[in-house]
Amino acid sequence: MPLENLQRAEAAERSALITTHSYDISLDVRQAENPDVAGYPSRSVINFSAAEPGGSTFLDFIGSDVHSVFLNGKGLPVAQVVDGSRIRLDNLQAENQVTVTGTALYSRSGEGMHRFVDPADGQCYLYTQYEPADARRVFANFEQPDLKAEFTFHVMAPSGWEVTSNGAETARTQLTSDPATSRWDFAPTKPISTYITSILAGPYFKAEDRWQATLDDGTQLDVPLALYCRASMAESFDAAELFKLTKNGLEFFNRLFDYPYPWGKYDQAFVPEYNLGAMENPGLVTFTESYVFTSRATDSQYQARANTLMHEMAHMWFGDLVTMQWWDDLWLKESFADYMGTLGVDRATGWDTAWVDFANKRKAWAYVQDQLPTTHPIVADIPDLEAAKQNFDGITYAKGASVLKQLVAYVGFEAFIAGSRQYFRDHAYGNTTLADLLEALSASSGRDLAGWAAQWLQTSGISTLSVETGAHDGVLGTVAIVQDAEDPVSGRQEFRPHRLRLGFYDFATDGALVRTESVETDVAGARTELPELTGRPEPALLLLNDDDLSYAKVRLDPLSEATVLESLDRITDPMARALCWTALWNSARDGESPATRYIEAVQAFGPSETGIGVLLNILDNASTAVERYVPLHERDAVRAAFLTAVNTRLESAAPGSDHQLAWARTLAAVSRHDAAFLSTLRGLLDGTAVVEGLAVDAELRWNIWHALAANGEATQALLDEELARDTTASGRAGHATALAARPDPEVKKSAWDAAVHGTELSNQLLSATITGFSTAPSALLEPYVEPYFECLRGVWEDWSIEIASRIVRGLFPLAQDMPLDGSRPDQHPVVIRTDEWLDGNADAPPALRRIVIEQRSHLLRALTAQAADVHSPEPLPYPAAQ
Repeated sequence: MPLENLQRAEAAERSALITTHSYDISLDVRQAENPDVAGYPSRSVINFSAAEPGGSTFLDFIGSDVHSVFLNGKGLPVAQVVDGSRIRLDNLQAENQVTVTGTALYSRSGEGMHRFVDPADGQCYLYTQYEPADARRVFANFEQPDLKAEFTFHVMAPSGWEVTSNGAETARTQLTSDPATSRWDFAPTKPISTYITSILAGPYFKAEDRWQATLDDGTQLDVPLALYCRASMAESFDAAELFKLTKNGLEFFNRLFDYPYPWGKYDQAFVPEYNLGAMENPGLVTFTESYVFTSRATDSQYQARANTLMHEMAHMWFGDLVTMQWWDDLWLKESFADYMGTLGVDRATGWDTAWVDFANKRKAWAYVQDQLPTTHPIVADIPDLEAAKQNFDGITYAKGASVLKQLVAYVGFEAFIAGSRQYFRDHAYGNTTLADLLEALSASSGRDLAGWAAQWLQTSGISTLSVETGAHDGVLGTVAIVQDAEDPVSGRQEFRPHRLRLGFYDFATDGALVRTESVETDVAGARTELPELTGRPEPALLLLNDDDLSYAKVRLDPLSEATVLESLDRITDPMARALCWTALWNSARDGESPATRYIEAVQAFGPSETGIGVLLNILDNASTAVERYVPLHERDAVRAAFLTAVNTRLESAAPGSDHQLAWARTLAAVSRHDAAFLSTLRGLLDGTAVVEGLAVDAELRWNIWHALAANGEATQALLDEELARDTTASGRAGHATALAARPDPEVKKSAWDAAVHGTELSNQLLSATITGFSTAPSALLEPYVEPYFECLRGVWEDWSIEIASRIVRGLFPLAQDMPLDGSRPDQHPVVIRTDEWLDGNADAPPALRRIVIEQRSHLLRALTAQAADVHSPEPLPYPAAQ
């Protein structure tokens, strides 16, 4: 629809003119269960003031029709004031009321009001999701974060449904004229932004509890709690554990922030086909229902869920109470919530590996994002809504959280929290920018943080740190930490200050590799010498950024790398092991060492890794390395060795353990490209092969079917039989993936057409189909290289940004191999074709170009790693697998 992409300058002009006071929103979804009804009536009554009477502004609404517009009691001609997604309002008064009625559309993309029909029981479920700007798909509004207002919602829905919103329910009235329909009325919210308003409606299962507490200042809190999930998932819904985590989090954050939870009730809903992990709607937080574990889940999955729960709870203060003025400062909520989510798990739950998992998984996301040519400062330049949509990335979340962790090390935790508390008091229910936060933190810490912000928040790229030991005959010489900090966008060196620790590790008498000393130091500039270390015995391992205080890639010195490659399993500290795994992986990804070296390290030391989160991550990395970073002429042999090792570990793992499940999942995933263990996998499906303690439940079964289908050993009839056994939403997605994975040209054509040209696939089934399509030998996918580039502009124009992004990213021809003809990676035909498209489409929407540029970068990295592996020396020896 025209004019959807609101510009930052337009938003600033609008907020300078108007101030919003209140919304009264009525929605009628009583016919949602009828699939032939595409939309629903929507009515907005908005009260706002204008700084310049006589001026003009506009409302936002993306629906099928606008029926009426009344401004200050006067009807406006709809045909004249509606232009695409905008409704023009002229001749404003000092105080104004506008009323808009229209028909909004149900969504299958997860944007706006998403409608889902449960394949298990045929029940219809609704929920809303708006960030950054999809509330306008449900009701007319001023869609930008700095125009906060009070919201009152009224919903007409089937009488047997559960309906909830941000505010507390104040009345529920069954219609005398239509007893099958009831009207729900909700209390006005406190001032919030449009994108965090929310509605949930459907025959959801509901569990209730409450949290009560007396804070240190005597404040009494009594917060009603509710949990929702689809009725067909109720048996798997561990509500008691979720309530326990919720109460622990509320207790922790209320005391930490010294600002009482401001939103009344605390509902949490787990919803289908969700585009995100979760969304921080005050009073009604929504989560992906993949956090309702219907199949066996590992402890790391439960911990990740707890982290998400804490992340969203932290948003009640960072993001909801105090909100960024515009999307440039998205980090003001997401970086803080990412940091606080991990802190909450660490301090308010029974898990003691929260920061290990953050270093191992979350920061890895940031490291990948920060090396792309599209990387950006944490405080980003967001000129419009399409750019905002693309910036929910590893920089805004994980890099920002990492930098905050460094800031805490720099100013001290108490000063950091004191500044945060003052920030809430100063800006409650308002909007802020970077300057507002720096003012509060500078005051609490007694430090001028402008320089720190300029170096860490307003530059892009990642520093790579290495250590020069100057060692001779086992004695350290001149020790120096070297920083390479080239910005991938500007090419300049952006040296940043690092407060970090240098860990000394040596072998104890029992053979364990333990920390003997940790030296804390400040690193600045290209080279920082540590003269106090000269003359000390050289340790077996010098670990830069020990305890993971800073944000940087680390290169191991030669002796340390040799120690890690021979004795990684003997490092006793979980964080130190995780950091060593990360250093090895970054070296492989960067082409500094052969990918086979990393894979062999996983084969050798993976079985002794005690942290299930770390094990899952390194197995996933190794699987990626096999298929993308190992040269084609070596790949079959490397994959065969890896699969053999994985199968051996599956057979020897403790029955029923998380580690056993991790090896089983990896065997299925890697077998998509190799038939050696298909008989074992088929045996697990039909029960002829039994691995003691292994639960071959729905999730694992579909993973196995994916592998069988990709090897041509699963017919549609067999897959349909499996779907009949598992009629859940996740089963339907697994079925779609396996169907599209079959190595048949007609199957691939059908999947391509459904994804690119069809209209039947929801967001979840689209991604499932793309995953299956992409699981194929390169020869089957080569015919789609040119159609991919030919369809890009049309896909972006025809689909919502969520769906278009999935298609553009997912169908990029990423699975390519480096020829052995002496050519350079940038001379690969797909790289050249990508460059031709970029050169010929300089006027394409920046968000579309960004995705293509990023996929080109991922491809070029893979080809570079393959080329490096071809010319690399033999891998170092490894201990024999036990």
